[in-house]
Amino acid sequence: MKKKVILVPLVIALGGVLTYRLVNTPPSDNLPMNDMMEQILTDGGCMACHVSNPELPFYANLPIAGDVVKEDIRLAYRSYDIQPMYDAIRNDGTVSEVDLAKVEKVIKDGTMPLAKYYLIHWGSSLTSKETKMALDWISKHRAAKYPNSLAAVEFANEPVRPVHDSVPVDLRKVILGEMLFHDTRLSVDNTVSCATCHALNTAGVDNKRFSEGVRGQVGGVNAPTVFNAHYNFVQFWDGRAKTLADQAGGPPLNPIEMGHTSFDDICAALAADKDFTAAFTQVYPEGLTQATITDAIQEFERTLLTPDSPFDKYLKGDKTALTADEISGYELFKKYNCATCHVGENLGGQSYELMGIKADYFGDRGTEITFEDHGRNKETKTDHDMHRFKVPGLRNIALTAPYFHDGTKATLEEAVKDMAHYEVGIDLSDSETALIVKFLHTLTGEYKGKPLTNDNM
Repeated sequence: MKKKVILVPLVIALGGVLTYRLVNTPPSDNLPMNDMMEQILTDGGCMACHVSNPELPFYANLPIAGDVVKEDIRLAYRSYDIQPMYDAIRNDGTVSEVDLAKVEKVIKDGTMPLAKYYLIHWGSSLTSKETKMALDWISKHRAAKYPNSLAAVEFANEPVRPVHDSVPVDLRKVILGEMLFHDTRLSVDNTVSCATCHALNTAGVDNKRFSEGVRGQVGGVNAPTVFNAHYNFVQFWDGRAKTLADQAGGPPLNPIEMGHTSFDDICAALAADKDFTAAFTQVYPEGLTQATITDAIQEFERTLLTPDSPFDKYLKGDKTALTADEISGYELFKKYNCATCHVGENLGGQSYELMGIKADYFGDRGTEITFEDHGRNKETKTDHDMHRFKVPGLRNIALTAPYFHDGTKATLEEAVKDMAHYEVGIDLSDSETALIVKFLHTLTGEYKGKPLTNDNM
């Protein structure tokens, strides 16, 4: 009788293992790489939660359990939409750096799929072979699409990359663009230039919560730095400008910022300067237009790169460039998911992310929601994009206070703690915060061969 008691659970356990093996089969080694990754994402249940319209399982209609399932799906999609990655893989396209970093991190941590999901969907948990396949695919895709030639071999697969010394530009346009960047004639009362809010001697910002435009008017969103904006996938917090030229065309026609009603007025004011007009038409035979003016400013802004930060030198192989504390700060930066959104050369600027994934940032802020607080929703008018913002780059972040789109955080310590709390759902200790802040200070680079500084600090 005792043998039967022992054998029954043993048989059940063996049956469970056999069933798990049958339903959790890794993709074939003979599959093309993208097909293999597509199967892993599908079998892992990613498409069951992290898309806008998933196919709901039958138990989603059951009382109590169904509510839990639907809420899990809502939160999953709210935090991450995997559809663009899935579509890129299926179409042999390019997966974004952010998607690569996010999926890589949860695979390494073993946090996806959730235990309560794979306990029901047995074939969804990743085997060791599937994990290796997926991480190999991510590494190869990153190397092919985002080559990291400046980094030492050991850092070639990092989610971040060193800033280049320069990018190809037309120097004639750069000279004109620099002149226009500092020209107050772009404002209706000749008081405001691009450099007023993005001064190069103050790290490309004005260090104000909100910038001041013509006639003493004040805007409603914090001005981001112009340095390294070349690396952003879109411009402005809400992403309404696709290029630097598009961005340059916005403030001159903004009634609060520069106040002109049309570029015809700007062109007329500039055309009155015969010497400038002559120099301009040598480069742009079509003359002064919105397109040529903003193109010149864009070409100048593409030169505003800040390479050779201590962190860049470290990535390039100089182990003495960072202290032990700064390296520990970088490890914490990666451990706590900061490097899943703050990726690439600019450590950010590659995606829109929700402000308040894990907690209600705007509710805790305790002030009225403004139109600028809507973020990407201002452009798309979709509920999903409410409070989503272009992730800011972290280059030279120690010089560009105050922080966030609303300029509410005066110090890096405050900003780091808030990001951990509202985006990751953890409360950093003071010592962890201090280490991450030390790391962030290593992101201050050089401009024209000299360390970038801020005259306001």
